[in-house]
Amino acid sequence: MGIQYGKVTGVDFKEARWIGREIVPSLVILHDTASRIEKGNAARYLQNNDAKVSVQFVIERDGHIEQQVPVNRKASHAGKSEYHGREWCNGFSIGIEMVNPGRMTRASEQSARTWFGQKFSILEYGIEEAETPQHGHGLWMPYTEEQITALVDLLQTLFSSIPSLEDITTHWYVSPGRKVDTNPLFPLEHIRSLILGRTDPAEAELGDAETPAADDFVIISTPGDTLNMRRWPSFNPNVIAQIADETRVPVIASVTVGGREWLKIIFGGIAGWIVKSYAAPVTFSRPGFRGAET
Repeated sequence: MGIQYGKVTGVDFKEARWIGREIVPSLVILHDTASRIEKGNAARYLQNNDAKVSVQFVIERDGHIEQQVPVNRKASHAGKSEYHGREWCNGFSIGIEMVNPGRMTRASEQSARTWFGQKFSILEYGIEEAETPQHGHGLWMPYTEEQITALVDLLQTLFSSIPSLEDITTHWYVSPGRKVDTNPLFPLEHIRSLILGRTDPAEAELGDAETPAADDFVIISTPGDTLNMRRWPSFNPNVIAQIADETRVPVIASVTVGGREWLKIIFGGIAGWIVKSYAAPVTFSRPGFRGAET
């Protein structure tokens, strides 16, 4: 990817209805669409609506990126906002929308309900309950690996091509008390550390926080898919192996980083981290399960 005339090359461009004056961007603001998650649903609305809302980029859950406003033109994505003393951030920022339903409430033990009434299976989508001072309490849908990877690639292009860019933040940060996106599961500090050239905060946060595990085993639970094992307990691009569904692996430690539980395991003769919610405990041996190479 590169940038020509305000447009990122290699990315679909569909011009938004609402495009403002020229700007010199110094900030990237990350958003949730708080919408249905079917591909194209949020992008179509943001491209053409009567609310005079627009944004530079939309990232779908499969990682597809659509640009709708040039990076050197004003988009209407942040509304009333302030960043370190500068008000009305639309005039100096690039907006990126991550397709996500936003804050949800519990519809039942098995499902969560969005503000627009759609229900999602908690188990199928890995929905988590969380509460922070900035977000309040709610049920939240994790972002996909494809979304995070696409976002990192896009940010690397933006920051390597636009000398005026200085920082990455979220809508809730520039509009506190009014907005809660991105949601609490978004790995903001990990992405900022990667793009802005800082040490992965997971490494610093880890410290002596690892809790040794007993001689436990877990079974990878990703029906029809694989699970990424990572060098550090973070969503930075640090994948070192992929583990097949129903593989049994030994657990050697656990830790909570950024409110998310991780397990340190051994697979293929090396140690790495997996998200705990994708692993089921083993209480007895069952034939047919594949044991990890140790």
